[in-house]
Amino acid sequence: MRAKGFIAFSLIVAVWVARANEKLPVLNAGSEVYSNVTVTTVTATDIYFTYSGGMGNVKLSKLDPALQKHFGYNPTKASEAEQKQAAANAQYHIQAINQPAPRPPADESAAQPSSAGQASELSRDTTLSAALNQARSEHKMVLLDFTGSDWCGWCIKFDKDVLSTGKFAGYAKSKLVLVTLDFPRHIKQDAAVKQANQDIKKRFGVNGFPTFVLLNSAGRELGRQVGYLKGGPDAFIAELDGFSKR
Repeated sequence: MRAKGFIAFSLIVAVWVARANEKLPVLNAGSEVYSNVTVTTVTATDIYFTYSGGMGNVKLSKLDPALQKHFGYNPTKASEAEQKQAAANAQYHIQAINQPAPRPPADESAAQPSSAGQASELSRDTTLSAALNQARSEHKMVLLDFTGSDWCGWCIKFDKDVLSTGKFAGYAKSKLVLVTLDFPRHIKQDAAVKQANQDIKKRFGVNGFPTFVLLNSAGRELGRQVGYLKGGPDAFIAELDGFSKR
């Protein structure tokens, strides 16, 4: 089963720590069914968890009334939180769009595409503001890839099974500007890059890896994939196409 996500900022939502690590054999959320669930966080709007297929989160409003009561769901508070989330997101997108794109290093223009294959030619290391500028000029969307490249097993597997395939590369080159937001534990990372990635992670309310957030060229979120998605590049491409039609 695929896991769905929704933006949730820790600054503006309450968290019920008492529910952390609670285990549920099955969690039903609308048409989605998750098994072997371990709750990690509950906010005013969402429940975050790990399950047999990876990591996920769903809106409390999709749970049955008994579970809504169990997790302290309050429709009024949830609505207020979502309004604040939308306002904060809009403000961030405006700031990101208005930032000038950074100049590439002097030798970047001389770099030649790798001969390792089409997938290796995709550039995934750019800033969000630069990606939005490029997306607007090329009529594309932006895909944010929140990953732990040197420790997150599901991230590494998804990269191998999907992102590094020629089929996904062909799709991405025609429709996407890719932004990798890496959170390594062993690889040394520039302090400025590390802080910038943390800021974006916080802005989009990302709580697990991998998380993929699809934006239109104006910076509005179209959809997100949380955790590993089975089915290879075909399944991921189909999901992104579904998001883009919203």
